[in-house]
Amino acid sequence: MADKKYPATEAQRATGDWNPMWDTLAEMDPDYLETFLAFRAVPQTKGPLPQKYKELIFIAINVATTHLWPSGVRRHIQNALKAGATKEEILEVMQLTSIMGIHSMALGVPILMEEVERHDKD
Repeated sequence: MADKKYPATEAQRATGDWNPMWDTLAEMDPDYLETFLAFRAVPQTKGPLPQKYKELIFIAINVATTHLWPSGVRRHIQNALKAGATKEEILEVMQLTSIMGIHSMALGVPILMEEVERHDKD
């Protein structure tokens, strides 16, 4: 990876919104990771939705019973709080997502409380 430039990968690392699994993927297939991150960045960097709403959607995706990705939930709750979302707005997103299954609430609510507490300390 050192010989070739990977702008999407470098840009994603710079945001601090980095999934540690991507480190392994960068070693195994950096071209794939670069392509994936470039594709993923389009709706994140373009379009009319404010960042706060994008983060709320990411929370919904990550707490969904078909996904259940705790590190993504944490990352996007932190990002949503930084973008101005309230605890109540995040909870409503989880409530709406819970229609897919109550597991969304079991995963998301404890993480929400931990991240709100962490955010309030900063």
